[in-house]
Amino acid sequence: MLNALSPLTDRRTFVGLTAATFGALTLASCGSSSDAEVDAGSQDVGAMDGFEADQQFTATEPLKISILWTDWPEQPVTETWKVFDHIKELTGVELELTHVPFSDNVEKRSLLISAGDAPTIIPLIYRGDETPFVSSGAILPMSDYVEHMPNFRKYVEEWDLTDMVENLKQADGKYYMLPGLQEVWVPSFSLIIRKDVWEKAGVGIPGTWEEVHEGLQAIKETYPDSLPLADGFEGQSLINYGGYAFNTRAGWGFGDGMIGGQDGDPLRYAATTDEYKGMVEYYRALVADGLLDPETLTAANDGSGAGGVAEKFAQETCFAASGSSGTLIEFAQALDQTVGAGNYELQLIPPPAGPGGNIMGPRNFWHGFMLSSTIAESENFLAVLQFLDWLYYAPQAREMLRWGIEGETYTTAEDGAITLAKGYSLDSFDLNTGKGTDINKDLGFSTFLSEATESRQLKESYNSAEFTEYIDGVLTNLEPMPPWSPAPLEEAELEQASLMATPLKDAVDTATLQFILGQRDIGEWDAFLGELEASGLPNYVELINGARDRFVDKS
Repeated sequence: MLNALSPLTDRRTFVGLTAATFGALTLASCGSSSDAEVDAGSQDVGAMDGFEADQQFTATEPLKISILWTDWPEQPVTETWKVFDHIKELTGVELELTHVPFSDNVEKRSLLISAGDAPTIIPLIYRGDETPFVSSGAILPMSDYVEHMPNFRKYVEEWDLTDMVENLKQADGKYYMLPGLQEVWVPSFSLIIRKDVWEKAGVGIPGTWEEVHEGLQAIKETYPDSLPLADGFEGQSLINYGGYAFNTRAGWGFGDGMIGGQDGDPLRYAATTDEYKGMVEYYRALVADGLLDPETLTAANDGSGAGGVAEKFAQETCFAASGSSGTLIEFAQALDQTVGAGNYELQLIPPPAGPGGNIMGPRNFWHGFMLSSTIAESENFLAVLQFLDWLYYAPQAREMLRWGIEGETYTTAEDGAITLAKGYSLDSFDLNTGKGTDINKDLGFSTFLSEATESRQLKESYNSAEFTEYIDGVLTNLEPMPPWSPAPLEEAELEQASLMATPLKDAVDTATLQFILGQRDIGEWDAFLGELEASGLPNYVELINGARDRFVDKS
């Protein structure tokens, strides 16, 4: 059975310059960012001399650094958590937590930044989250200071991420967040199948969406009362990874809605393209043939097993669904209660290929952090940069944040294999479940901080052999789409873009679901395009293309 990528994986997905990001603009302070770069090297109290990559950071004077901490209901910080004490033992840095609940962490974060009350470290930041705060000067232009971060620079180069980092730049040519770095990138979400049922139906593991359709039809013949394919994430997951196979973007991956531009041609709005229409027609056919459960296209993952899909797996009315390796565990636990452990086989398969080819979404970053600009006034500025460089990018820190204390909570073999020590478990990843102290819930390791940057070896260390096979399958069979063409907006354009992007995206989401469910005939597609035109689409496309042209001219 596959182990879980992360408790967070099911909660946050690919993020571009979305309507949600634009919406935070109303909470951001107004003003102008400063062009004055601070000499961090001269504000070096507590910093190490000659700090280098892969070196243990230890502050030369004790430091206290504030950090914004997102609380998950299932991961409450307790007095037994050792992670913060261990960080202090290793580095001399005491982290002071400002707590925000997961349920409204984005809003609370925005309010703190706008009021000037944000902690120094603002983590759990995805690309685009920083944009609303750039013009106010509330956050630090990190590109001015990466010269003091040798681990970040080393792994950006080694993992061939330089061009992606360059695409983080805002309209002023600087980037204001540092992302988590992944040595290998595979989609967190894809199709989970009951492999034994698919093989029994004589179709095997599907490699294309056409084969998915054929396999679902064969299964339907054996299980006529089933609706064999499900989503469970309000329809946003299935069309996300499925959309890329049609050479478009949709669902969670819709972002600002713009595609193309890599060859110098103008950007286009994805929902107006023939490729998007082809994707919609494909899923509409699945619903019409009784192969895709329409109920699961409106069901959110509210903790009931991917929007109730786990129960459908358990009752053997569903045999394929969207999900991550964490979702797979939910399905397996449900099947254990009905079919029985050992009587089924689940597999997370690489995203199927489609008319657009053997492609997946663009290689992406994981979440990282931004810094409150007030740190630039601190005598400890350089020490803070060195500490974060170690915490977020040094291999020994990444291993510690995931596994805990070597020799106590885990051991490392000569070949690098990591094993939890006797008496410890990591229940969220199905490791020694229930057999001792949970290093996550009881000690505070393997939280969101552990996810951001990972080598392939570290990623595989807490996942199963099946997940390694998934990685191999993705990297062998699929190519990432080219990265989305950057089109950073200037301050005056941001609110304008927000006012246009939000109703357009709402209209696309509503119509896409209506077409797929058959509530709206595909013959009305041209009418739908006309509705987008009337909602200001031409002006929006012109605005984004203008920003794109400006970015290219400055590059």
